[in-house]
Amino acid sequence: MKITKREFPKTRLRRARMKSFSRKMVSENRLSKNDLIWPVFLTEGTDRKLDIETMPGVYRYSVDMMLRELQKPVDQGLNAIALFPSIEDEKKDEQGSNAFEPDNLICTAIRAIKEVYPSLGLICDVALDPYTDHAHDGIIYKGQVDNDRSLKKLVKQSLLLSDAGCDILAPSDMMDGRVGIIRDALEKKEHHDVMIMSYAVKYASALYGPFRNAVNAGKLIEPSDKKSYQMNVSNSFEAMHEIAMDVNEGADMIMIKPGLPYLDIINKAKDTFGMPTYAYQVSGEYSMIKSAARNNYIQEEETILETMLCFKRAGADGIFTYFTPYLLNLLD
Repeated sequence: MKITKREFPKTRLRRARMKSFSRKMVSENRLSKNDLIWPVFLTEGTDRKLDIETMPGVYRYSVDMMLRELQKPVDQGLNAIALFPSIEDEKKDEQGSNAFEPDNLICTAIRAIKEVYPSLGLICDVALDPYTDHAHDGIIYKGQVDNDRSLKKLVKQSLLLSDAGCDILAPSDMMDGRVGIIRDALEKKEHHDVMIMSYAVKYASALYGPFRNAVNAGKLIEPSDKKSYQMNVSNSFEAMHEIAMDVNEGADMIMIKPGLPYLDIINKAKDTFGMPTYAYQVSGEYSMIKSAARNNYIQEEETILETMLCFKRAGADGIFTYFTPYLLNLLD
């Protein structure tokens, strides 16, 4: 970008900052309702709205309760939600078998939501960690998360979600090659219009703890972490390679996760690939803001809006945020 030479006092940049109307006129980025995607946690049973201790103001909903809770945000203009199941321990096993049951929690929710809110976009997580007793995203073989054995399971899960009515598959597992093999399977089954939003850049972050508790997948068995498949937090060039591979394999959109600590990656991804690019303001980011606001260390509304505009400024086309209901009220 070429910068025009400007000098004081002919140019006073504060002029446009002096009044509210002029600040709005020269604002380079704006937040709209269409930017917001609400991540929603589901639980089994009926008439349930369960607190998540590590995420104040966020809940696990039974399907029937979710249908009721969606009415207001949909009326306010909510465009899409992302679904995450929390299933009972007794339904979990080493292979994540419940992920492949056509009447499991997530498939039941997809069908129910589509019946009541047919125009609402449904984004469905593709990974095995909510379903495995070891809480890893793939299949354990010889003490490691086995990439190629996991791919077969992820394809099976993806087809099941697509059959149920999912609009966008969001593989968050970070197995190599999963976007391509899922895309091929969708084409063969004539799910031509099902989109893939790849978690192309998912860092092995310390900020996922509250989320893992929310989906009842917080207790990792060996391996004791996910660093063998999620990305090294120090790397940026590798992130571009990850995106390039996923785009080549058929991703329609890309995700960077976490969000605020990785604005440089969001910006670089958007500038490099020009793809629809999404940020995930993860559970740790949410809980830090809520905790600081509750202790009066920061002003909650201003901080939330600032983070949203930072995502937009970096190049994000949309933001997954647990603040979505709050923001819909604010933007209404």
